[in-house]
Order: sequence, then C-alpha cells, then structure tokens
Amino acid sequence: MEIQKKESYGAEARKKESYGIEARKKESYGVEARKKNYGMETRRKEDDGVAAKRNEGYGMGTHGGDIYRNQVKADFSVNINPLGVPKSVEEALHRAVGLCSRYPDIKAEKLKQAVGRMLGVPEEYLLFGNGASELLMAAAHGLKAGKAWIPVPSFYGYEYAAKAAGCEAVYYGMGQDSNFCLPKDVGSALPKDVGVVFLANPNNPTGNLLGKEDVKSFLQQCKDRGITVVLDECFIEFCGSQYSMLPEAREFGNLIIIRAFTKIFSIPGVRLGYFICKDPSLRAKIACQLPEWNVSCFAQEAGCACAGQAAFIQETEKYIRKERKFLEEGLRRKGFLVFPSQANFILFYSKEPLYGKLLEQGILIRDCRNFRGLGPGYYRVAVKSREENEVLLEHL
Repeated sequence: MEIQKKESYGAEARKKESYGIEARKKESYGVEARKKNYGMETRRKEDDGVAAKRNEGYGMGTHGGDIYRNQVKADFSVNINPLGVPKSVEEALHRAVGLCSRYPDIKAEKLKQAVGRMLGVPEEYLLFGNGASELLMAAAHGLKAGKAWIPVPSFYGYEYAAKAAGCEAVYYGMGQDSNFCLPKDVGSALPKDVGVVFLANPNNPTGNLLGKEDVKSFLQQCKDRGITVVLDECFIEFCGSQYSMLPEAREFGNLIIIRAFTKIFSIPGVRLGYFICKDPSLRAKIACQLPEWNVSCFAQEAGCACAGQAAFIQETEKYIRKERKFLEEGLRRKGFLVFPSQANFILFYSKEPLYGKLLEQGILIRDCRNFRGLGPGYYRVAVKSREENEVLLEHL
C-alpha cells in the first residue's frame, strides 16, 4: 500500500535532519562558524574538552581574553602592558565620571591636540575611534576596495573587516621556514587589481618587525599602483619608536597608520584607537563611516592623559625587552620551538596540547590554531611581569 511505502511522520522526522541529530552529525555551530571565518578546509579535533568549549558560542575563539567564560587567575592570552595603567590615566578616568551627564565632544578637539603634540603630526591627520577595530572596519567600508591583500598568519580583524565591506580577501602565506617573515621583494607578489593592503608591524601573532627601508620600498610600490596601505602599529610602542612609519606619514598619502591606547596603557576596556593619514580625501571617506559621538568622555579624558606618558612608554620598552628574553629562554629550555619576537608577546610551537592543561590550572594562553596559516600546536603568550612569567614556566 502507498501509505505503507511512505514513511510515517515520526519515522520520517527521525530520518530527516532534526535539530538534535543534525547538531551531532554536523560540526557544532562554533566549529562550523570558525571554518567559515577562517576558510580552513580541514581541522583536527580540539586537543581536549576545555579547548573545544572555548570555541563555542560568541566569538568562536577568534580572540584571546575570554576571562568571562573561564576561571582564570593569570591571563597570558592578551598582550597588555604588565606595568598596568599609569596613575595619571586612572585619575583622568575618575574625573570623567563627572562628565557623564554631558555628551562627549563630537570633534574630540582636546584629545586631537594632545595626541598631535605627542606624535608631532598635524591635528588634521588624526581620526579617533572606539578602539582600533572600529577604525579597521570604517577603513574597509570607506575605501571600498574590490580586493584586499593580507599576509598571513596575522590579526583576524583585517579579514573580518574586509569581508564585512564586501571586499575579496587575497592572502599571502608567510612560511615557518622564514619565521613567518615577509621577503624583501614582497611587493612583486602583489596581484593585479588589489585596492588595499592590511599590514601589521610588529605582526600579530608572530611578533616580528619589518625593516623601515623595506616598508618604504613597499609603500612606494603601492603608491605607484594606486594601492592604499593600512599599517597596524598597535604594538609598536613595545618595540621602539624608531621602527614606526610615523615620519613617513607626511611623505605617503596612501598610508594609513592605525594605533590604539589599549595595549601600551593597559586600558582595553576604555576603547580608544586612532589613525594617522595625510590624504584628506581618504580621511573623509573613512570618517563618514564612523558613528557620531563614538569616543566617550572616558576615552577622551584617558587619551589626553596618555598623551603625556612618554617616559612611561620608554620604561615599558626596556621592561618588555628584559622580560621577553627571560620568557623566550625559559620556553626554549622547556623544549618548545620559539619564534623570534620583538613585541610584547611570543609565538611558540608545542608537540603536546597545552591549552586545556594550563586552563585547568587557571592560566589562559592564546591557542593559535584558528589563525589562517597556523594550526594545532601553535600558541601565543604575552610577556608579563617576572613573577607571572615564572608561574607560566613552572606550569608548562
């Protein structure tokens, strides 16, 4: 009978993709989203249950710092200044409480003047945002480039911003054999019809720096081809101002430098980033992508205080140099493959899974498997205080 040939509703429902069964057959939402986001064809299973849990839900493990869903005593997954928040910045944040009943200055004029003096650039070169991430997104939408060129492994925010703006992302793989460094003649690798390049100096998660002359040569090649270069210098203060391309901002109109107060002044919760660009047309295209009043009174007051902290930055650079050497040597003694870094974080490789083991002991590190160009076994740790670095090495 026809009715016998057909499946009953109940049987059909069991055979078809019900939510519960399909969820078990397919990858969980978090893993599936991660595959889509990073374009990885295959992925090994998480090294343990704790790491798998990390990749569920919001964020899909895109970034470090998830202290809200983990029991963490020491967070090595985010690269924040171990010297903490300068006292004057804390005081500025307290003062800002009294300004909460007003709208913040929509033009951020006081902040613009302070940062202009700090950097030695014209105030009109500056644009501020709710963290560097907002500026990356605004740049991607404002430039409207058809194709973006991104060296990998690098910060996922470039890819995220480019795709959100409908831009095709093209990747240039930096291999482990070269310690994930770009070659000097990388400009020759730029494909046709690229409109924007996203570049980090120092690079995250590898911590390596590009030579100034190499960057200048690359900028000139891009300028000749009408390509805009978005240069992320969010960690440059940890390396030394001599490596910054800030002086070249007056020379190259196709250069956009993005920085943030987040890392160097240890205020990620305040959200304050800025960019420097000579070209008024580029600034206008990006500025119109930002919401009004996007820089809070807290961020503006804190930023003005940060702009007077030249001595603090110099102290930080010396401290990081010393502690990075200590931590690198300790990791090598433990038998890990450590990649050279000039930043306030270190990338290393372990044959044994570490993320879950350390998290069970209250230590959070950055599992770098979801960086395009890396995979299981790669980890990034922040350079922290001597006491904290010793605790990490003891638990590895």
